[in-house]
Amino acid sequence: MTKLWGGRFTKPTNKLVEEYTSSISFDQKLALQDIKGSIAHVEMLGSCNILEMDEVWKIKEGLLSIEEKVKKEEVTFSVEHEDIHMNIEKLLIEEIGPVGGKLHTGRSRNDQVATDMHLYLREKTEGLIELVEAVQSSLVEQAEQHMETILPGYTHLQRAQPVSFGHHLMAYFWMFERDKERLQDSMKRINWSPLGAAALAGTPYPIDRKATSDALGFDQPYPNSLDAVSDRDFILEFLSISSIMITHISRLSEELILWGSQEFQFVELDDAFCTGSSIMPQKKNPDVPELLRGKTGRIYGHLMGLLTLLKGLPLAYNKDMQEDKEGMFDTVETLEGALSLLAPMLASMQVKGDQMKNAVKEDYSNATDIADYLAVKGMPFREAHEVIGKIVLYSIQQEKYLLDLSLEEYQQFSTLFESDIFEKLQPDQVVAARNSEGGTGFKQVENQIQLAKEHLS
Repeated sequence: MTKLWGGRFTKPTNKLVEEYTSSISFDQKLALQDIKGSIAHVEMLGSCNILEMDEVWKIKEGLLSIEEKVKKEEVTFSVEHEDIHMNIEKLLIEEIGPVGGKLHTGRSRNDQVATDMHLYLREKTEGLIELVEAVQSSLVEQAEQHMETILPGYTHLQRAQPVSFGHHLMAYFWMFERDKERLQDSMKRINWSPLGAAALAGTPYPIDRKATSDALGFDQPYPNSLDAVSDRDFILEFLSISSIMITHISRLSEELILWGSQEFQFVELDDAFCTGSSIMPQKKNPDVPELLRGKTGRIYGHLMGLLTLLKGLPLAYNKDMQEDKEGMFDTVETLEGALSLLAPMLASMQVKGDQMKNAVKEDYSNATDIADYLAVKGMPFREAHEVIGKIVLYSIQQEKYLLDLSLEEYQQFSTLFESDIFEKLQPDQVVAARNSEGGTGFKQVENQIQLAKEHLS
């Protein structure tokens, strides 16, 4: 088949080369963006008197016709036409005749593909922001229900201090809030228009780049044509943000897996988000959070792949840059799937508050409060720390927990102990006492949830 660029060549493209260099198998995802950019471009060509208005209307009608066929999945794309841009142009020429060949006046595939990816990533980023907010809403709803549910807090995966379960969930809310803010901020870089930069140097036609930029909803055209066609920073930034976000998703998934195990029994995931074993009928496997955790390496890989791809490229466009799309597409789809599953999984999660509270009663996570108790009574904290260490060691040797000791046993270690120590060591009191700003005290968690709601609204 005749190539649209074939005038300079004396031989047809080797079939293996054709298949190896073709990107249509994946860049057809950009079909609607490509048509949108082409419509803005041809309208500008008309308004600048570069094309006759009857040519503009004919081309625009042809593009709209192809757009409808693409939406109805009535279009077959061809490897022979290499990429989405050449496929659309070929379809246009078949639809309206040779005048379709005038569409490419004043532009190149180089600025065209960059424009398509800016349009695609802008749309997908807006959608991801909404999905992140759905996850945040699920976290807030669960946190509000469980402000006064007591959970063992951990450091080093060892029992540390009891916390509000709502407080623990809200830690993830703020992680996702930062992810959302990063996505929102990245729109400043995504929303630049490369269209009209042509191959690398601009064009001799009297085009109006601001007109196409405005028509496509961009904030501004790239100021430099070389940068416009070679910049992939906006994709790198997206992959970087995605890598941070999937890290947060993975950390939360890990906790859901641990909490749902027989050893913890703190939560139970809804059956709709779990699967069974082919051989062990008793099993309920947390496959969704396990896969969310597993997808992390996939997104990291796409980031490292694009960084490696770009590190040695001279300006401007190079064929290597064809490899910039599949990782972006896959990252978008991976995150869309992950966030779409995470929100309802969190919302439907059963929290076993009694089990959590019983766990807190069977550890030494209230030890710090004894040190604080002695410090308030005048003992230097470092000295109090040593006293409590000895009390914990004694308790372990006696196979008791701190609330099991008698007042007489406490007074063996310090005469500052009085009967009010037992109230101070109750899990609810331990949590409520941490009322510093941002702490796990119930009033602080309530304030935090209210602040979160303001962010969501």
